[in-house]
Amino acid sequence: MDGINAKYVSKKISKTRWRPVSSSSLQQPDIFATGSWDNEDNSISIWSIGENGVSSMDDEFEGDPQLLCEYKHNGDVLDLQFLDQDRIVTASSTGAVTIFRHHHNSQTLSVSQLWERAHHYPCNNAPCTGVVCNSPEIVTVGEDGRIMLFRADQEGVLRTIEMADSSAIHAVTFLRTTEILTVNSIGQLKLWDFRQPGNEPSQILSLTGDRVPLHCVDRHPNQQHIVATGGQDGMLCIWDVRQGNMPISLMEAHTSEMWEVHFHPSNPGHLFSCSEDGSLLHWETSSNTDTPSLQGKSSEICGRNTSGNQSLINAWLTGDSSKGHLETTHMLPSQMLSVNSLDVLGQCLVCGTDGEAIYVNRYVPI
Repeated sequence: MDGINAKYVSKKISKTRWRPVSSSSLQQPDIFATGSWDNEDNSISIWSIGENGVSSMDDEFEGDPQLLCEYKHNGDVLDLQFLDQDRIVTASSTGAVTIFRHHHNSQTLSVSQLWERAHHYPCNNAPCTGVVCNSPEIVTVGEDGRIMLFRADQEGVLRTIEMADSSAIHAVTFLRTTEILTVNSIGQLKLWDFRQPGNEPSQILSLTGDRVPLHCVDRHPNQQHIVATGGQDGMLCIWDVRQGNMPISLMEAHTSEMWEVHFHPSNPGHLFSCSEDGSLLHWETSSNTDTPSLQGKSSEICGRNTSGNQSLINAWLTGDSSKGHLETTHMLPSQMLSVNSLDVLGQCLVCGTDGEAIYVNRYVPI
């Protein structure tokens, strides 16, 4: 628990995201954004863990994150992603998709693009539940079962997949430049190829018969065919979209809904998940531990191993805690309220909670 700073912000935090840093630099992240939900007035906020917005990562930093600026947000912030260094895209419970611009010199936020009713039912708005960016392209999903494709430099909608899903879509990630993966409220993963016309997915995967709602998905940064999902039952599932329609491994993770799962973007032997049960777990693939500390037991559904894959990949695909290849660490002090969101970049972890607190850890062992 060393190295954790808690900042109480008087708002329930729904989303937290680090501003991207140049992959060619050794700089650690120092700016992050948050979105709030279930408050009288919701907002998106920009925070710094450096002094006055200037990175002080070389110095010993003991203070709280500092608020640089914020902007009122119409509706709950249901997702939030950085498009680039200056722009942030939000998904709203009102169905709106908004691009905010962060003006670094004046430390202010402004709206640079708004699609007000991107997601809607015939007579009402539908919550926009997820957004993913591959600048300048933006993909959103919603409870209305639609998939929307936008470009940040165009006012109109590039493409709409109507009735992409008969159930609510909860999250989306890019697999490749032209392919996305969505998860829905009946436990399905659907692969979509924007090169193909029509409204049909190119592939559907699911946990046979379970229909447990899935809430989150993330793609392995180096192996695009490997994805992690989490949902209502708190289980962590690892899928190989090339092999069959069922998960490769299934592991007991949380005692309640898993809200987010993220591979570390540059060290994918590390994975993080957070839950309604108030926990945030750090999953690590390792072959050097004698006693695995996986909470509960992992159950391997399909024992398929793909020869030639790296051992770290195999550790995810087999969910092998029996030989100590997977271990977990609790990253937060024990608490009762939901951890709704997390993000990790470099050695820095940030998360937001229903306890109206933001937690920052600058020394995650990666």
